[in-house]
Amino acid sequence: MYPPEYTSPEVTDLAKALIAVQHTLQPAIKDRENPFAKSRYATLNSVMDSCRDALLTNGIWVTQYPVPAEAGHLGLVTKLTHAESGQWQSSLLVMPLPKADPQGYGSAMTYARRYALSAMLGMVTEDDDDGEAASRDRPARQRAPRQPRPQQPSAASAQQATPATHPPQPKPAETKHPALASLPRLDGVSYSTATAQDGRLCILASGNTSARKQLLSAAGFKWNAERKVWWRYAETA
Repeated sequence: MYPPEYTSPEVTDLAKALIAVQHTLQPAIKDRENPFAKSRYATLNSVMDSCRDALLTNGIWVTQYPVPAEAGHLGLVTKLTHAESGQWQSSLLVMPLPKADPQGYGSAMTYARRYALSAMLGMVTEDDDDGEAASRDRPARQRAPRQPRPQQPSAASAQQATPATHPPQPKPAETKHPALASLPRLDGVSYSTATAQDGRLCILASGNTSARKQLLSAAGFKWNAERKVWWRYAETA
């Protein structure tokens, strides 16, 4: 079994680096629909996209690998290592396999990786217990009722949605919002604002963004590959 030591003797430098990571970390985008719960959830790709740049910028190496566990279970170690000091922390997640075959093992691995990494970094993602195929054959468990979702926007604002679904489209009345004043001036890039379905204000970057992606990332923007848009929440400006 995996040894009980989950951390190096000293973690001061690692802790400082992780504070810097959490200072810039953005919520993982819910980029896939769960047909069973009729809700959206953040995939492993979305979780990695949300934290990869912050980890690399602050010199933190993340690795996840399986370890032996009791029959019918998956053991997964998630380890964060500070490259400069060598300090590290890790966690061990053991979960039952939905099916004792390669497909069940792979589904459980993907499911476990995104939840373990999110937990270690303090990332905000939806707690969707049946979000992936790893839980399809698991016995149903009683859960607290979900909070009601905001109503869909009216026809006049039907273009708006959260960045996880369809990125909000800018409206002329919002393009001069004060939140735009603190953004970097980049040649060929223009900014606009839009209200997301959850009521939060988002900033969208458009134009020649491909040549300015490093600067946009440094300014807190995230690339949604599915919707082809750079976005961020306005309150982080």
